[in-house]
This record gives sequence, C-alpha cells and structure tokens, in this order.
Amino acid sequence: MDVAQILLDLAIILFATKFLGILMKKIGLPQVVGAVVAGLLIGPAIWGKFGWWSPIRPTEESSFFFNGLAEIGVIMILFSAGLETDFRELKSSGLKATLIALAGVAVPMALGFLVAVPFMGGFSALKDGTVALEAVFIGVILTATSVGITVETLKEMGKLKGKVGTTILSAAIIDDVIGIIVLSVVLGFKDPSSNPWKTLLMTALFFVAAIAVGILIHLLFKWLAKRYPHKRRVPIFGLVLCFVYAFVAEKVFSIADITGAYIAGVTLCNLKQTEYIDQKIDVNSYMIFSPVFFANIGITASFDGFTVSLFLFGLAFVAVGIIGKIIGCGAVARMCRFSNRESLQVGAGMIARGEVALVVCRKGIQGGLFNGTAINPLVPVIMLVILSSLLAPILLKLLFKGDKSGALPLTPIGENGETAALSVESAPTETAAEAPDGQASQA
Repeated sequence: MDVAQILLDLAIILFATKFLGILMKKIGLPQVVGAVVAGLLIGPAIWGKFGWWSPIRPTEESSFFFNGLAEIGVIMILFSAGLETDFRELKSSGLKATLIALAGVAVPMALGFLVAVPFMGGFSALKDGTVALEAVFIGVILTATSVGITVETLKEMGKLKGKVGTTILSAAIIDDVIGIIVLSVVLGFKDPSSNPWKTLLMTALFFVAAIAVGILIHLLFKWLAKRYPHKRRVPIFGLVLCFVYAFVAEKVFSIADITGAYIAGVTLCNLKQTEYIDQKIDVNSYMIFSPVFFANIGITASFDGFTVSLFLFGLAFVAVGIIGKIIGCGAVARMCRFSNRESLQVGAGMIARGEVALVVCRKGIQGGLFNGTAINPLVPVIMLVILSSLLAPILLKLLFKGDKSGALPLTPIGENGETAALSVESAPTETAAEAPDGQASQA
C-alpha cells in the first residue's frame, strides 16, 4: 500500500469536501451535498468518461482502505443519530406524530416500489425474488427524512416551537426509527436462501436483546457520567459500545451494522452527558470519517450505465419521493385535525432527504443489490437529496407566508443555530467539531 499517496488523497478529500461544503452552505444547501459533489469532482466518475486525469485515482488497495474508513463513518453517523433521538420529545408529541411518521414511511415506500417496477421489467419480473427485493428497496430509500434544512427555515420564521414545528421534529425522529427497522428486515432478505420467518425472528430478537441489555448499559453509563463528568473516557466507552453493537448486529443477528450503531446511540440518549458524548463523537466523525464516507460516494460513483431510461427513473424517483411525503404525512395530519394549511406545512417539512438516504442506498449496493440491473439508484438518490433540500425551504416559506399563529422568535444556539432537537439526519456542523473541551480532562 502506497501510504504517501493515501495521505495526499486524504488531504485532497478533506480540502475538497470542506470547500464545497462551505459553498453549499452559502447557497442554502446542506454541507453533505457539497461533500458528495466534491467526490464526483475529484474522482474519476466524470473525468474518466473523457479519459482525463482526476485528482483521486483509486487503486484496489486504496479503495479497500477508503471503503473501510467510509464504513466507520457510516457507523458513527448512525451512532450520533441515536444519541440525538429525544424520547421526551417523542412522548410529548405522542400518537399524532407516530401516525404521521408511519404514513411518511408507508406511502413513499409504496410509491417508490410502484415507480421502480416498470423500469425493472414490469410486474412479471417480480417472480424473480431478487428483482422484487430490489424494487422494495427503492421504496425503503425513500422512507428517510432529513429535517436539518426544515429546522433552520422554521427557526428563521419563529415557527420551530409551534404546533407544526414540534410535530415535524417528532415525526422525523419516529420516521427514522421505523426506517432503520424496515432497512434491517429488507437487507435480511438479500440472501435468496434466507428464511423470511427466520429473518423477521432474528430482527425481533436483536431489538429485544439490544433493549434489555441497553437498559443495564444505560444505568452503567448514568453512574459513569456522574462519577467522571466531562472526562474523555465516557465518550470513548460510548464509542466502544457503538462498535460492539454494530459487530453483534452484523455477525450474530445478521442485521445491518448501522442498525446496531443506531440502537447503541439510543441506549445512551437522554443522559446528562449525552450532549458531551455526542460532541466528542462528532469531532472524530466530522474531522475524517464522515467526509471520507460522503466523498467516497462520489468517488466510487459510475455513470457508465447512465441512460435516458435511468434519467427518467431519476425524475420519477424524485417526484414520488417528494409527493409521497406531502400526501402521506399531510393526509394523516389532516385526519389528526390539523387545518388544511397546517397539514400541507407538515407534509412539506418532511420532504427533505440527506445522510440517511445516502447511507441506506449505499448499504443496499454493498449488500449485493442492483448488480447487473437496469437501475443503479445512487445517482437518483443524489438528485433527490439536492432537489428536496432546495424545495423544502421554498415550500415552507410559501405555506407559512402570512401565517401569524405560533410565532415564537428563537435565539439560535451555536454557529449554525442548531438546537438539541435537531433531526438525526442533519449534517455535521463546525459547531461541534470546533467546540472547546471546556472542563474536559485526560483520563
């Protein structure tokens, strides 16, 4: 392995992702979009089509190394997502947010499946179990919600703590929990020889075991955080828990490792030291692992199979991804006695996609799906992330225009104005990465 070349590649990746991230932030897009675009620009995906030179030229050894870093990045992103899950927020929103979240998963998933089928040979092709699973997985990608952009937009308008803002935040959290469960089940079916009932049983057993053990671990960390407040050993032990849960999920229960990482984060959420743990995890993730993961998506992307048919599928995929959230979440919000306008506001607040959609797509491809098929969902997912991130704030501002109800001016916290209630999919920010240690001391 050429270590010197890898060091140069890392330097290029970190600089490009940060530069493009800042640029995207300036025009109102998530920094994660900049990181993915950076990967496309520095890798061979675009320049290779013309036989031109690219700054990053992956070899077999360097690809193995960067894929390893990227996988750790995914695990840390989902661990942080679990840490940011707020059960108190879920409790306060209750049944309404849960029903909205369920619809926000079911409707886009169904529409994604229906849109994928014609591009995969029609309903007759579903006799092949692999094709059917791939069509279902297209729907699974659409279940994730990222409300980072929505949060900033609502905050700017003073609507974040209102009835609609609270509902969107809570529904997004529940939405991601359900999406992770669905992802685990679907990936469990990727082996044609797998028994469906065994897959469901192993998934259920994992969650039961993880929760049971998690209660004891929560109490242990509660004592540990109280005994050693603001010491780095606490987040280090938290990261140990994350990696152990990810390993056990993958190797023992045949569940996606990111599911284990997410549940590990949930285990430690709502501790007094949760924010401190998350901050330290975010520093490590933000500095190297997350940029490598998102850049690697662009670097390893390929446009070799990009056809008119795939482009049309991408447009349809984006359309149902946006419409599915508005119809599903909006209709259930109306049933829960929100006004017509409020229902549209809830639906529009749930359309943005971000990190988790990219993570889910990547896990499916790594799991052996979409090999040799007419559809590679990576480019359509990138299209969805960019377009939904642009559309969400525009729709929200139009729908809230002239609405005087629930206006509560807020004082932003941190450089980007994030609060503890931010979506689990919001992109890493400089606030956490550049925060001082405060009272932190060496273990």
